[in-house]
Amino acid sequence: MKQAVQWLRSLFFVAQMYLAMLVLGLVFLPWALISPRGARMACKSYCHWVRWTAGWMVGLRTEVRGTPPTDEVLIAAKHQSFLDIILIFGSVPAGKFIMKRELMWAPVIGQYALRIGCVPVDRGKRSAAIRQMSEDVSKGAQDPGQLIIYAQGTRVAPGRKMPYKVGAGVLYEQLAQDCVPVATNVGVFWPRKGILRKPGLAVVEFLPRIEAGLGKEACMARLEEEVETASDRLMREAGFDPTRPR
Repeated sequence: MKQAVQWLRSLFFVAQMYLAMLVLGLVFLPWALISPRGARMACKSYCHWVRWTAGWMVGLRTEVRGTPPTDEVLIAAKHQSFLDIILIFGSVPAGKFIMKRELMWAPVIGQYALRIGCVPVDRGKRSAAIRQMSEDVSKGAQDPGQLIIYAQGTRVAPGRKMPYKVGAGVLYEQLAQDCVPVATNVGVFWPRKGILRKPGLAVVEFLPRIEAGLGKEACMARLEEEVETASDRLMREAGFDPTRPR
């Protein structure tokens, strides 16, 4: 019975979340068309709304740990669900994501993502995608902000292991900026698929910087070790054992 009630609460939460996306998208549209700042404010307002409603509608509290960067850096994060996008973007002043090209055509999300400077890439061909990603980032280098990439290239469920993609290392070398790793446990409460949202404390944690100039291989080795170790710790804190066979 308790599980059924939580599922119903989750259903209402998910429904209002997408309705809020549409409403805020329309409300902020005139400002967003005039200025990217308007689009950014719309996205940040949405992040605040989702965090607030998650707390009282499904009992899912959220927390951001560490020090979110405010200067121009590369943020390389673990990706478990839509919630880590909300928490990371809402914590930095001018975030922009490396995103799947298909999302360009998603209602509201695609239009606002392009307006705030997100970089769409085609993941169909790895080498071409990396080259395109580097070129697109170079073209947008005049726009200050925090470039966010999901180092494994996709959402990864808690307890599942997936290799880190070379794209984060390529961008680290090209941008010659510090890299800020980000760990998370949000997938324990907000899964990749399905309606159910579990109560608890979902966390993203900004880890100490990887300084610029180390080289691609050294950066990737540190990035994977630090993000995976911290994410496993956060998942255990949430009552999930990431080493248990699934």
